[in-house]
Amino acid sequence: MEVERVQTLAYSGLNELPPQFIRPVHECPENSKPIEGIKVPVISLSQPDHRLLVKEIFEASNQWGFFLIIDHGISPSLIKRLQEVGQEFFKLPQAEREAYANDPSTGKFEGYGTKMTKNQDEKVEWVDYFFHLMAPKTKVNFNFWPKNPPSYREVTAEYNMEMLRITYQLLKLLSEGLGLSGKILESHLGGEEIETEMKINMYPPCPQPQLALGVEPHTDMSALTILVPNEVPGLQVWKDGNWVAVDYLPNALFVHVGDQVEVLSNGKYKSVLHRSVVNKERMRMSWAVFCTPPHEALIGPLPEIVDDQNPAKFSTKTYAEYRYRKFNKIPQ
Repeated sequence: MEVERVQTLAYSGLNELPPQFIRPVHECPENSKPIEGIKVPVISLSQPDHRLLVKEIFEASNQWGFFLIIDHGISPSLIKRLQEVGQEFFKLPQAEREAYANDPSTGKFEGYGTKMTKNQDEKVEWVDYFFHLMAPKTKVNFNFWPKNPPSYREVTAEYNMEMLRITYQLLKLLSEGLGLSGKILESHLGGEEIETEMKINMYPPCPQPQLALGVEPHTDMSALTILVPNEVPGLQVWKDGNWVAVDYLPNALFVHVGDQVEVLSNGKYKSVLHRSVVNKERMRMSWAVFCTPPHEALIGPLPEIVDDQNPAKFSTKTYAEYRYRKFNKIPQ
């Protein structure tokens, strides 16, 4: 299946956007600018007062569904190497990249792609991506991982170990924020069967960035999403009826609360609505790791926090069913 890549289009000398990239008037960045002067929460994971750390994570997840973490113990050199191997993949000859082409229409999501979800009015996002599973090892097909650059697999596997460590740490803090034992969210999300998926987003320079979006407004279907960007800003999160621009902070991890944690917490934690804008001169990239339950996991509000005064706000279903409904825009 022949797919026109945004990267190819962007570097073809384009001066005007093709119509399929131009968002409806109300969605255009020029008509929905972020509010000035508001900063997203930044939380140090090495905060010595554990109760204060739990409180900070709870408040950020409850009020924003989003926060940055610093002092997380991942070496800046590993983040740098992760970004280098991702950038090198997108510099490969087109034919070499196409060898990894995916086809979501047949359920083949892993690989190199240009459009991830069904978009009802057929507007296209200004992004190419590379997507593959990282854990658990029993489900990983390394044929989807790029062979070039040669260090891609080693670097990504090392980064995945760190992502799993951070995921379990955050799930423990989020469980404690609900007044529950630290293992409760982890166990409901599959324990050692929790899956991590890597999605490298590449947003090339865009001739009319005021009319396009890199990624349209959405919430993530994951439990958590942990992201590192390059130095070009573009992520915006929705808070109290306004878009808020997220500034670049070197080596910080951007944490999105996803739909599964919102459901498990019965809405105490908020799955953050977010979007990505693009840049006229500079390429933006981000490395998003989606932490998800296995497909067969049953996800619903935790019984420990549901009672007559706090009835369940969400139905219980398998993650596979949730994914199917989300991809096909069927109400949950």
